[in-house]
Amino acid sequence: MPPLQHPVSGGARPLGGIVGYPSERLYEEVAYVAYHFHWPPDDILDLEHHSRQRWVEEIGKINKQVQSPAAATAPQAQPEEDRWWEFLLNQ
Repeated sequence: MPPLQHPVSGGARPLGGIVGYPSERLYEEVAYVAYHFHWPPDDILDLEHHSRQRWVEEIGKINKQVQSPAAATAPQAQPEEDRWWEFLLNQ
């Protein structure tokens, strides 16, 4: 069986591996979707990253429409705390 990594000259470490997803952000996404859709956390965690972010975005759109139907057609400034889910999408 071949070795997993070949040594790199100069003592540098090879790049690669799995980059972790920030756990705080993952908790926020799961809580947001679970709260609005009443899905079990395990089902939300089974979603692909992109799919889970898409659900967060869609729930945000629904919330905007429910809060004010006019807000869906004419963007208005909202307090930062009302747009926390947008922060999730821009990470």
